[in-house]
Amino acid sequence: MLNISNFRFLSVLLAIMMLSCNQDVETASAKEIETIKVKRIPEPKSFGFTLSDFEVVFDTVRRGDTFGTIMDSHGVLPGKVYQITQRIPDSVMNFRRINTGKPYAILKSKDSTQRVEHFVYQKSVIDYAVISLDSLTGVARSKPITIKQKSTSGVISSNLSDAIDEAGLDYLLTNRFSDIYQWSVDFFKLQEGDQFKLIYKEKYIDDTIYAGLEGIDAAVLKHRGREFYAFEFEVDSLTGRTDYFDEDGITLRKFFLKAPLQFSRISSRYTGRRFHPVQRRWKAHKGTDYAAATGTPIWSTADGVVTKASYTRGNGNYVKVKHTGKYSTQYLHMSRRAVKVGQYVKQGEIIGYVGQTGLATGPHVCYRFWVNGRQVDPYKEDLPEAEPMKEELKPAYFKFIAPLKAKIDQVDYMEIK
Repeated sequence: MLNISNFRFLSVLLAIMMLSCNQDVETASAKEIETIKVKRIPEPKSFGFTLSDFEVVFDTVRRGDTFGTIMDSHGVLPGKVYQITQRIPDSVMNFRRINTGKPYAILKSKDSTQRVEHFVYQKSVIDYAVISLDSLTGVARSKPITIKQKSTSGVISSNLSDAIDEAGLDYLLTNRFSDIYQWSVDFFKLQEGDQFKLIYKEKYIDDTIYAGLEGIDAAVLKHRGREFYAFEFEVDSLTGRTDYFDEDGITLRKFFLKAPLQFSRISSRYTGRRFHPVQRRWKAHKGTDYAAATGTPIWSTADGVVTKASYTRGNGNYVKVKHTGKYSTQYLHMSRRAVKVGQYVKQGEIIGYVGQTGLATGPHVCYRFWVNGRQVDPYKEDLPEAEPMKEELKPAYFKFIAPLKAKIDQVDYMEIK
């Protein structure tokens, strides 16, 4: 299933932030936040080998390469290759998916035979597989990882995408931040001068090489003078599932998302009277139009069952989802649909992609909302919340967030210029 977390890299046009104060808190002042080494995988350097004991060839997978062709170019016979591919499970290395551009190393004996003894394939900056040809064995390994906790603050001023580039931060940080508040804050109504603070973790290889965002521990969004706190907390110890709650233990998650796609811009709101750009006449517009690039993923704003997935002259490609006996939503003008009638979809699951089919002058999605069979403006509805935190978890939650709240309260807001 595809969900929101899988499409956080999409462009954001109106959620606007200038990120600053990005301090590695190991070298900060009295308000510093200590580095937390959450996990350390005791893996020796150099893939676990003393490389000076071998003749080592470093290379990258080229277009058209397979494990077999790579081995053949280094003198390994097809019979040996077949034995390896049959013996090593996909969980260690999927030999059918050798990706172009991935680095690898071949360790050969230092004698005159130059016999290949080990093959090391780097799946990612962290994970790699070691295939030992003599023993026909393989093992999946990971490089040592350090988790560093950092802080940042910012002020809304112009464009989020530009701000991320200027600050030199991982774009996933800001997308993750916007995801936290997508149920409780209308990002289309953020104002210039709104502020925010974050405490987050980053992954590093051997303490120095950046390896991506680990997560956001705590956040504060100051919107229209009000502070919205968010703290990540584990709600299911068996699955490790976490969610975000405010300082009172109230979930930030709602039954419906605020929007059916990553923030672009609202080009037309729900209204009883609008001049239709195609039909050239005044009529009611019982939907909210979100302008976005063609192909932008559209997701269901709540769990439900697809009741319609079709095409009409006016709607173009569209999907309608029934969520409960009371609520339904509809998504119009798609370039293509991604679901079928009768299919159950989860909140945030992709149901189609932005287009301009039907009566549309440009790429957008028209989002329509029904309550008891009547079309309404969802922004004016008192919509239900998701499942609240269990009462028995609250004592542990308040104990857990106490030091986090103290830390984030010590982080200064970026000054409004």
